[in-house]
Amino acid sequence: MSTDLHCRSCDRTYDASAEEPWRCLCGAPLDYAERSLPGRNTPPVARSIDRNLGLWAFQEFLPEPPLVTLNEGFTPLVDADGWNAQFKLEYLFPSGSYKDRGATLTLSRAAALDVDKVIEDSSGNAGAAIATYAARADIEADIYVPADVKQSKLVAIQRAGARPIRVEGSREDVTDACLDAVEGADGERSEGPQQTGTGWYASHAWNPAFYAGTATMAYEIAAQREWSVPDALVVPLGHGTVLLGAYRGFTALREAGYTDRIPRLLGAQAVGYDPIASELHDDNDVDEDAPESALTEALGNSDRPPETNDLADGIQIRSPAREEQLFEAIERTNGDAIALDSDDVESELDRLHRNGFYVEPTSAVATAALHAYRERGVLSPDADVVVPLTGSGMKTL
Repeated sequence: MSTDLHCRSCDRTYDASAEEPWRCLCGAPLDYAERSLPGRNTPPVARSIDRNLGLWAFQEFLPEPPLVTLNEGFTPLVDADGWNAQFKLEYLFPSGSYKDRGATLTLSRAAALDVDKVIEDSSGNAGAAIATYAARADIEADIYVPADVKQSKLVAIQRAGARPIRVEGSREDVTDACLDAVEGADGERSEGPQQTGTGWYASHAWNPAFYAGTATMAYEIAAQREWSVPDALVVPLGHGTVLLGAYRGFTALREAGYTDRIPRLLGAQAVGYDPIASELHDDNDVDEDAPESALTEALGNSDRPPETNDLADGIQIRSPAREEQLFEAIERTNGDAIALDSDDVESELDRLHRNGFYVEPTSAVATAALHAYRERGVLSPDADVVVPLTGSGMKTL
């Protein structure tokens, strides 16, 4: 199949190459011009899938060949009785987070295009994943990170042989510095999408290969449940790589005839970094009869105190790259997004640790949101729910 890129907004198409733009000339994100789908048929029996291939067992759904892989994928799906849900243990990937799903596809694309060097900006997990798979591919990597990045994430990048570049300022400042390098700007960065600088932009927020990778979570969940679909997924929401990946994956499964529906997609953001939740929940959306708690006060309404959740550093994103696509996915699945504060996340993180799930705070945002959604009646107590635990607690050291 073609791996050319296409813009949904203005209908431009770009040929696949090491010089391909990181976004469209119109400013919109790019996606694959053709979708990878098997012929519409009955799914293979789950036990017949070769799990030794990891997520690449679903090659018919994937737009890239497995050129750069560590046989990642098929993370455990376990019952979490204390939460009346199933947890997908995504923190058991080689680099310690679900970002390896996107990294293996992104670096496979880079290898197919004969890219010499990749550049990424990240709060830590995506950078560690891109660095890990760049090392596997023997491709040079520069990873732009916040100056106060967690030491464990910085070490993971360095030990993989990548070059971390620490940037003072906000998370947005990190992205701007990275794009200056990508576009070869001297001084003020150009608004164009070209990649004429020092490397190929392996962005977890913009690169369509990354989302093709995160979609594999949906394929695995369906296969591990004998091709049944849960009622809902509750996921952490920053740039939306989990939520959009799940939407695309479950959509592809339905279109291929493997499943018959798409679960509700319920996002969990951090207070102060919650553009999706704030847009969805204005004053008119607040349920006056809802229980009074920190969880229900953190839904993006105007009465919320002007504070930020600085504990969940993995989702501190104020301007998601694919915001329009996120709203579309939430609307089409009857989904939602809410925001939680640090206190809610800290207590939930302690509960997860005491139950044997050693995860980082961003994972606790999702399980805390599960409680909030049930508290508000968005989810019934007996709803069939899957929650991905996205990052290892080792990343907090």
